[in-house]
Amino acid sequence: MMDSKPATAPAGLRPALRTLIVDDEALARQRLRTLLGDCRTPPAVVAGEAEAGEAALRQIDTLPLDLVLLDIHMPGIDGVELARVLHRREQAPAVIFVTAHATHAVTAFELDAVDYLTKPVRGERLQQALQKAERSLKERRAARGEAPPVESLLIHDRGRAERIPLSEVLYLRSEHKYITVRTATRSLIMDGSLSDLESRYADRLVRVHRNTLVARAAIRALDRHDDGEDSEAWALRLAGLSDLIVVSRRMLPAVREAFRQQP
Repeated sequence: MMDSKPATAPAGLRPALRTLIVDDEALARQRLRTLLGDCRTPPAVVAGEAEAGEAALRQIDTLPLDLVLLDIHMPGIDGVELARVLHRREQAPAVIFVTAHATHAVTAFELDAVDYLTKPVRGERLQQALQKAERSLKERRAARGEAPPVESLLIHDRGRAERIPLSEVLYLRSEHKYITVRTATRSLIMDGSLSDLESRYADRLVRVHRNTLVARAAIRALDRHDDGEDSEAWALRLAGLSDLIVVSRRMLPAVREAFRQQP
């Protein structure tokens, strides 16, 4: 056995900031998407993109968002106008301006933007801005007496819909056209893509096999596993579950790293 940890219930990890990128230049949006993918403290996931203020507002009205990365000079509603709209809303996402121009910094902070980044954006500087956004969101929610949002998976079963908190999920496995969602007490079926779930919840889930994602917080031990075919195989033990979860050789380095990063 490589190592083990006490069999306690899975604890919630640092939630990813659900982010909307707003910029009229496709290359600028792609660069921000790439930089966000490298951020870990806190992590961030791209929930959507928009190339103009009007499209951004539509997404802000429909998507659960924590943060908007906002360019200033855009056709139609520009970034400053959009920030003014959000400033008037009680529960708007945090705003970080990302622009090639430094001339609007004072206006940005008057509109309670948490940071003002000038292009080209460096990864380290973006990481600092995300940390500011995370602190700002926590302070705003605490002032309103709100609990942090609960991330969940939407399950459709026999004509009814049910939300399963992501904190209860131990693993997800792709089987045929569906995904099996396993908790400590239940096994459910949902539509979707493992790749989409892996991208959206990279801070919460780790791929251990081409068809399996495991909750990082549920990992309790990584053991050698003789399955009769490969004596060098490895498998995970998860909190609250007796089943062993086989780890593929290709995914073993990532699984070991996820294990080491656990508190």
